[in-house]
Amino acid sequence: MEAKTKVNNTKIKAKRGETLKHLKRLIKDLWEFARWKLILITICIILSAVSQTTGSIFLAQIINNVIAPSIENNMTFAELSNTLLKYILIMAGIYTVGLIANIIYTQMNAVLVQNFLNHIRKRTFNKMEKLPIRFFDTHTHGDIMSIYTNDIDTIRELVSSSFTAIISSGSILIALIIIMLTYSIYLALIVFAGVFAMVFVSRKYGGTASKYFIKQQKAIGEVEGFVEESMNGMKVIKVFCHEKETYEDFQKKNEYLRSCSVKGNTNGNILGPVVGNIGNILYVIVAVVGTILFINKVPNLTLRGIVRFEMGYVVSFLGMARQFSRNVNQISMQTNTIVMGLAGAKRVYNLMELEEEVDDGYVTLVNAKYDENGNIIECEEKTGMWAWKYPHAKTGEITYTKLCGDIRMFDVDFGYNPDKIVLHDITLYAEPGQRVAFVGATGAGKTTITNLINRFYDIADGKIRYDGININKIKKSDLRRSLGIVLQDTNLFTGTVMENIRYGRLDATDEEVYAAAKTANAYDFITRLPQGFNTMLTSDGANLSQGQRQLLSIARAAVADAPVMIMDEATSSIDTRTEALVQEGTDKIMHGRTVFFIAHRLSTVQKCDVIMVLENGRIIERGNHQELIAKHGKYYQLYTGVFELE
Repeated sequence: MEAKTKVNNTKIKAKRGETLKHLKRLIKDLWEFARWKLILITICIILSAVSQTTGSIFLAQIINNVIAPSIENNMTFAELSNTLLKYILIMAGIYTVGLIANIIYTQMNAVLVQNFLNHIRKRTFNKMEKLPIRFFDTHTHGDIMSIYTNDIDTIRELVSSSFTAIISSGSILIALIIIMLTYSIYLALIVFAGVFAMVFVSRKYGGTASKYFIKQQKAIGEVEGFVEESMNGMKVIKVFCHEKETYEDFQKKNEYLRSCSVKGNTNGNILGPVVGNIGNILYVIVAVVGTILFINKVPNLTLRGIVRFEMGYVVSFLGMARQFSRNVNQISMQTNTIVMGLAGAKRVYNLMELEEEVDDGYVTLVNAKYDENGNIIECEEKTGMWAWKYPHAKTGEITYTKLCGDIRMFDVDFGYNPDKIVLHDITLYAEPGQRVAFVGATGAGKTTITNLINRFYDIADGKIRYDGININKIKKSDLRRSLGIVLQDTNLFTGTVMENIRYGRLDATDEEVYAAAKTANAYDFITRLPQGFNTMLTSDGANLSQGQRQLLSIARAAVADAPVMIMDEATSSIDTRTEALVQEGTDKIMHGRTVFFIAHRLSTVQKCDVIMVLENGRIIERGNHQELIAKHGKYYQLYTGVFELE
């Protein structure tokens, strides 16, 4: 039992340490983003806060120096007016300064917060683009989107409301403490005792609220991820009549979110009433004790020494006690916002701290041409010829190798998890202009091989060479620029048809886009759209059929004009007639290019130069269609229907 308690305490300390780390980082980022604006805002907040405490000082002065003497000496109002007017003018001036400071800092703070959030969103998005594909394969899109929406919004609340409230209330509390100790240490101790009770309650309920608010932020991400997944798969849900089961799964996640939110808000919201009532009790106690001390003429102990206990101090203390408890309550009421903001900051900074995609390549892709001696040289203008620029570290020499599309794998092993290898001893040769097809059941490793070629994942063992160069030495952006890819799952972006095709190569001319569309046999259906190539696409091309979307994806790859093409089930969503047209069109753009085909339809791979049959992450057969049929092996069995691809 004792050991379990120690473990729990260690976990609590670790969580507090992590929370403090993210708070420090948030403050540091805010400070680095707008240092001088923060200083000016803080000064204005302090001026505004201190001006609010001057009322207690002047109230005591008026009662002790004006009202009390006037009662004792039977002074007329005319005799008092000059003194009262002086105090009133001074107070009006101080409050005016406080008002101006308040206006300045609220306006500056509103602009600063939005600019800072804009800065955070840009950093987060920039970081996301640098993360490896593994991250997106292991996190739902809804959970990632929650970081940009809910989590960053909680940071907004934290920075815009809580930080300013804490600085303002903290400044007021410090000023009040100094004034109270100057007026009466006895009454100040009573107020401090009440504040101690407030702090105790705040820590008790605030700590519990913190735990549930952190769970709430995580649960929001899970709910949004589930909703996003359900929306994408709604057709499947309806086809298989799984509405009830999906609703029940949603209810479980939604109920957990509700439970965390209720418990967090219940513990957080109880702070206000409890702290407020402690403040009311404190007000009564100060009034009673102060009156007793005044009536009995008890010597008043202050920072100035022992002085006479005057009624002005009692009246002033009542206002200060109320103001003190109100500001402590104001700080405690920020607990919810602070905890939620720090939970959001934790998720944002956890994303920013993720390890970026490693790119230690130094071989780059450049425009090139032949000089008069037949040597490859680099040039700035576009020539239609590309070369690998290879700087040799030892000699300092730079060599150029023409980009041909020769890809070779030697004894490659790979596993998404280091403990579980899914590809074993993969050796293959894809010479320039060859068409290499991968055939095998789902999970055999077909797509995984292509993911290794473009370095979405790095191999565990073996070597991959591209035009004789180890691909680990090639800069990833240049490597991927040399590859065109058509995926089974198409992704279209908000924009025109023209812009979506041009995504393959942003500097492509309109004529090149038209040519690519004709090559992919997409030109005819595009011209029949309401605005032709200027038709706007939204929601991932929801206004197009699946086949039309795939044709646009193929046209995008065609306009990229890459020497190596990867066709990952590229024709899976196209009918047989359209498939034949696409095959005819792709024959033109594939000439002289290395092509990798992944297909379930064996009819699409018959014309390939090499067909590789994979099973359980190993290449078990290789050869062209006629050679594999003659072997009467696995491919023959698949082709004749003895076995079917699953």
